[in-house]
Amino acid sequence: MGLSIRAYARHRGVSHVAVKKAIDTGRISPDADGTIDPARADRDWEQNTASPRKASTAPRVKAPVPETPRKVARESTAEAATPTLSAGGTSLLQARTVNEVVKAQTNKVRLARLKGDLVDRSQAIAHVFRLARTERDAWLNWPARISAQMAAKLEIDAHALHVALETAVREHLMELGDLHPRVD
Repeated sequence: MGLSIRAYARHRGVSHVAVKKAIDTGRISPDADGTIDPARADRDWEQNTASPRKASTAPRVKAPVPETPRKVARESTAEAATPTLSAGGTSLLQARTVNEVVKAQTNKVRLARLKGDLVDRSQAIAHVFRLARTERDAWLNWPARISAQMAAKLEIDAHALHVALETAVREHLMELGDLHPRVD
């Protein structure tokens, strides 16, 4: 049987909140009964925690300059935009990075809207619908307007021409109505 969270915190010399945070982030894992095995937890804590003292005392090695800095910058930006989840969740740095990326994208959309580069989708769809309906109505009214004049020029029955034109226009409009444009 292991230690409770508070007992392990006293053993470790940290607050119980730090132990809970270590469990939540996956640095240490409790046993099935909820207690903590101190030997295993100490080992996991050391392995999964980057110590600032260790980082500052380590000798600095200059990294080679990459051949394509733009590619590296794009890759690092893409990695920052899509953080990987560790066993316990995202780190604070990853959450902040995602937050900054979302802010930048939101600001980009706002700027495009202010410049007039973006239009409201629902208004655009409604406008196109009104235009299509106006066009359809004009075509449906066209045989009535033109059939008498055409019949006089062709010296044929005006009613028969009107019926033939109206049938042809309706068939054509039905064919056009079968098209289903995608609006993305």
